[in-house]
Amino acid sequence: MNLQKQWLPTSDLQWWPQSNASRGSYLNFVLICDMVTIARHLNLTLVVPELDKRSFWADPSDFGDIFDVDHFINSLRDELMIVKELPLKLQLRTKKRLYSMPPVSWSNETYYLKRILPLARKHKVIHFDKSDARLANNGLPIQLQMLRCRVNFEALRFTPQIEALGRKLISTLQRRSGQFVVLHLRYEMDMLSFSGCTHGCSGKETEELTKMRYAYPWWKEKEIDSEVKRLQGLCPLTPEEITLVLKALGFTKDTLIYIASGEIYGGERRLAVLKAAYPKLVRKEKILSPDELRPFQNHSTQMAALDYMVSLASDIFIPSYDGNMARVVEGHRRYMDFRKTIVLDRKKLVELLDLFQGGALSWDEFSDAVKEAHRSRTGQPAERKVVPGQPKEEDYFYANPLECLGSNGGLRDVS
Repeated sequence: MNLQKQWLPTSDLQWWPQSNASRGSYLNFVLICDMVTIARHLNLTLVVPELDKRSFWADPSDFGDIFDVDHFINSLRDELMIVKELPLKLQLRTKKRLYSMPPVSWSNETYYLKRILPLARKHKVIHFDKSDARLANNGLPIQLQMLRCRVNFEALRFTPQIEALGRKLISTLQRRSGQFVVLHLRYEMDMLSFSGCTHGCSGKETEELTKMRYAYPWWKEKEIDSEVKRLQGLCPLTPEEITLVLKALGFTKDTLIYIASGEIYGGERRLAVLKAAYPKLVRKEKILSPDELRPFQNHSTQMAALDYMVSLASDIFIPSYDGNMARVVEGHRRYMDFRKTIVLDRKKLVELLDLFQGGALSWDEFSDAVKEAHRSRTGQPAERKVVPGQPKEEDYFYANPLECLGSNGGLRDVS
């Protein structure tokens, strides 16, 4: 059913989200998808989102620098009205007074109907100044869940310039080896500082990362015990640790591995062990010419878009940390007929790594234990865990979009 006729006039009610989609050198589609879904549920017109430019990476990219805006608008025309900017009358009004707020995190559709819709009717324009994790993982009508997937996996298409360069990267990798692995190595300065994970860092590096964490007031956690967090499996694996894990999983020296990441903390020095083990290690900077990359440099989110395209096309995808980009790639690969993704059990791996490096396990024992721990962690069909009343503890919807993988929420037959 086409619901366009039910829309309130564009000049009546507007939705204007500011997405924190450029924090760090990764893409966070999730925030955009959720804002579209909320606007659709409330019958509000959506203004193309703004992107947060306050991140450590200081990326000046706008929504239209990353995504094909016309495709985004047109592909969702049967669901909701999306406009590129406010009408002039409302622009003048919001310059004098703009109602801005952060909605409550992990909220269901009832919250938006009962609490947000009345505010939109009162103020005519409502601006979300935060949009991360504002919609629940589970317990939503299937129509809303499927819309989230439609936005994420179909409506959000990169600009033609990014798409063209991404396709060139993929074809080059395929020509070189036929098959390739993408390692999403989230060992970047902002992630280490934010998470407080400093295992393997020098005292000077630890001091630098701690100082950075205190410099960003919206990073709320300040005092962090790095080793405790690591033992809990809450830290990205170091390049040295991921090298041992790849070997244990059976990846041989001639495996072509593409590194998807921003600038690795510690530079080439921290990649030395991984490079020695896997000489065919490549990054986009080693495949594309400086002239080809120049339009995207100093735009971390656009560079991450290239990595996202390569990650989707890879034969195997392995994230070293379960951040937003890694989880969305995992979900997107499930959506694309369950392409193989090895989701590392970092808590178990840290335990095994410490036992092996301490001499308590032989190499064969370590390798067998690593393989056994990941036998069922390859992105195959799986029910999504739901913990009533604990949305942060549930399986992440975008990593396993069960409702979108078949009719009536069932899994598609991929046999």
